[in-house]
Amino acid sequence: MDRYIVFDVETPNARNHRMSAIGVSVVEGGKIVKEFGTLVNPECPFAQFNMDLTGITPEMAALAPAFPEAWKKLMPVFGSGILVAHNAPFDMSVLAKCLQGYGIHWKPTAQYLCTCQMGRAFFPQLPNHRLNTLCDFCGIALDHHKAESDSSAAAQLLIRYLEGGLSPQRFLRNYDLTQIRTVGRW
Repeated sequence: MDRYIVFDVETPNARNHRMSAIGVSVVEGGKIVKEFGTLVNPECPFAQFNMDLTGITPEMAALAPAFPEAWKKLMPVFGSGILVAHNAPFDMSVLAKCLQGYGIHWKPTAQYLCTCQMGRAFFPQLPNHRLNTLCDFCGIALDHHKAESDSSAAAQLLIRYLEGGLSPQRFLRNYDLTQIRTVGRW
C-alpha cells in the first residue's frame, strides 16, 4: 500500500488515555496530499505540565468535539492506509485507549510504522532520534508539541526515508487495539 496516515496526538494529562488534539497528514505517491487537525475535548482534567507543553487549555478544548464526534471524521481516513507516527507506540496507545474508553469498536489490529524507529536506521550517526533532532538535522520546520506541525514533520521524514530507499516493510508492525500493545511484525 502506498498510502500512509501520519498522525500525532497531544494529551491533557499523564494518564495518556485521552487526547486534547490530533494532527493528520496523508501521504500518497510520495507526497503529502491532505493535512488537517482538530482540538479534542478530552472530557477529563488537564495537568499543568501538559498545558505548558502543548499550549492547550481546558477552555480551548471545551468548545472542541469529544473523541466520538472527532472519530466519525477520522475513521474513514485512518482506515484508508498504514498508520504512521513518531514514537508510534505512544500515539497508537492513546488512540486505542480512546477507542476503548468510549466503547468504539473499530478493528482489533492496525498496521503501523514508526518514524523514530526508521530514523534510527536512516540516520544512525545522530545522538538521538527525537522528532525535533531529526527535523533540525533535515531542515524541516517544526512547532513541536503542536499536533498538526508534528504530524506534518513526521510525514516529511517518512517521505525522506522512502525517497532514500528505506523499505517500509522492514519496519511494519501490528498493533493490538484491544490489548493496547504491539504484537509483532505484520
